[in-house]
Amino acid sequence: MIAQIRPSQLKDWMNVTGGDIIVLDVREPSELSVASIKADGFQVLTIPMATIPVRLNELDPERPIACLCHHGGRSMQVAAFLGARGFRQVANIAGGIHAWSDEVDNTIPRY
Repeated sequence: MIAQIRPSQLKDWMNVTGGDIIVLDVREPSELSVASIKADGFQVLTIPMATIPVRLNELDPERPIACLCHHGGRSMQVAAFLGARGFRQVANIAGGIHAWSDEVDNTIPRY
């Protein structure tokens, strides 16, 4: 089962998993040019959803990964894909960057 966390709960999830997490942003480059999050105690890695299968080797299955997209649908699919491939600590950031703008950083544009 994939954990569902809100953007405002990410720091708590980091504490539970032992920190050193990756926020995997699976949005397209055009979306990233409009709105992006800043790393704050975690690493941000951007890999568009469609390229995850061929770039899977760029991800460490031992590191906790929280997946992010616009609203949470694509990131949930990626989280499930990673979970099915042996990644043990995977979460979906429910509400995506849209919720991140509401809950964490209101300077991030909503689109």
